[in-house]
Amino acid sequence: MERPTPALMIQATGSNAGKSTIVAGLARALVRRGLKVAPFKPQNMSNNAAVAIEGGEIGRAQAVQARAARMAPSVHMNPVLLKPETDTGSQVIVQGRRAGTLRAKNYLEKKAALMPSVLESFALLARDADIVLVEGAGSPAEINLRAGDIANMGFAGAANVPVVMLGDIDRGGVIASLAGTHLVLEPDEQARIHGFIINKFRGDVGLFDQGLTAITGLTGWPSLGVVPWLPQAAWLPAEDAVDLDRPVPSSAERVIAVPVLARIANFDDLDPLGMEPGVRLVFVKPGEAIPADAETIILPGSKSTIGDLAFLRAQGWDIDIKAHVRRGGHVLGLCGGYQMLGKIIDDPDGVDGHAGTVEGLGLLDIATVMTSDKSTKLVTGTHCASSAAIEGYEIHLGRSQGGDCVRPVLTIEGRADGATSADGRVEGTYVHGLFTGDAFRKAWLARFGIASALAYEARIEMALDALADHLEAHLDIEQLLQIARSRQTTSTSAA
Repeated sequence: MERPTPALMIQATGSNAGKSTIVAGLARALVRRGLKVAPFKPQNMSNNAAVAIEGGEIGRAQAVQARAARMAPSVHMNPVLLKPETDTGSQVIVQGRRAGTLRAKNYLEKKAALMPSVLESFALLARDADIVLVEGAGSPAEINLRAGDIANMGFAGAANVPVVMLGDIDRGGVIASLAGTHLVLEPDEQARIHGFIINKFRGDVGLFDQGLTAITGLTGWPSLGVVPWLPQAAWLPAEDAVDLDRPVPSSAERVIAVPVLARIANFDDLDPLGMEPGVRLVFVKPGEAIPADAETIILPGSKSTIGDLAFLRAQGWDIDIKAHVRRGGHVLGLCGGYQMLGKIIDDPDGVDGHAGTVEGLGLLDIATVMTSDKSTKLVTGTHCASSAAIEGYEIHLGRSQGGDCVRPVLTIEGRADGATSADGRVEGTYVHGLFTGDAFRKAWLARFGIASALAYEARIEMALDALADHLEAHLDIEQLLQIARSRQTTSTSAA
């Protein structure tokens, strides 16, 4: 019988502990050692999605990890993606394709039925890899979610994958969180964990030696390293909206304002603008006014366009946006933000929420009809105003038509995309990822007299290499590889 592929799963004591970043850094470190690395996350919950090579959706973090591993992103790297539409319901994506929308309670009852798809995707990746790096979701300590688990220990047990536990010391209480996680796990789950990593340490690592000893004493798990805080990690695209709470440091005078919608999606579109030295990117939180001195306002993508349009109005941002336009300001709408700029949004079948028609902001002469067919594809084309080449991706429901579409923003493989107002100050497009392209970003910023010298893709590669160097210096990589290979000496139920 063929020996199973080495695999290692990084779980954590809580969300936002840095699992995605650690997996990306390990992927780059191991691929530089000559290994073929496949990243994998059984179940993800995020509205920051990417389009895979097959045309389906995966979480943004897995696309970054694929890049770190120098692989094309595949739908099998994230076979189950949950995209929250409300506080109690999510769109469910299975192996890249929309499978419907479920309330949280219904999903908990049905998630176990997705395990075959998860194991199938894992097996497909494992067959063509030297090692699979698996990322957990949330925490295995959430024992209320244990039944039918496919994200953490449920998957690790079904696929026989050894686990390393990650603790985030930056948020405090890391000793208690690791010891508490050990306490609530079942004996077989405790035994599956081969060690722990401390992440985001600030200061003198030597001062935590007693802490490491205490954790090992409480759990029986050995320390595999302490990872100091790495500023360059913030350059990598974020996955969770919690990251929008981090300030974007800048002393630039030219403001680009972004209202933070309740169901904001694909906000990593804006990461390159946040790195521009000539730009002060301001994320406007609920309850705040959009700055009157903004050069332009960007309405970002949304997982619930009609719901977020109501949210936008509840903050009074519709008044701010229209006042901004009257003063001669510019507005760019991306995907859901583009749909909001039109005259109406018609949802006859309730695919975006409740069936009905709502008025848009009326700043573009377009009307949008929501449809159940979802467009998910990688695109290339040209920026009409500058002739700059563009690359990006589409992830959206609905189609938009109207008089302003005669002035498209982009030409994509021979077809027009987007719309521009007659005065040229309001525009929208369905394409995400435009600002990662240096040529487009430079041309777009030049409209506001902002010079761009940022090489964004080079910056991301620099961050991944710096992260790999960092983990090589602070983790026991050889021991991690040994743990991954231990899967080959135990019984297994998956490739």
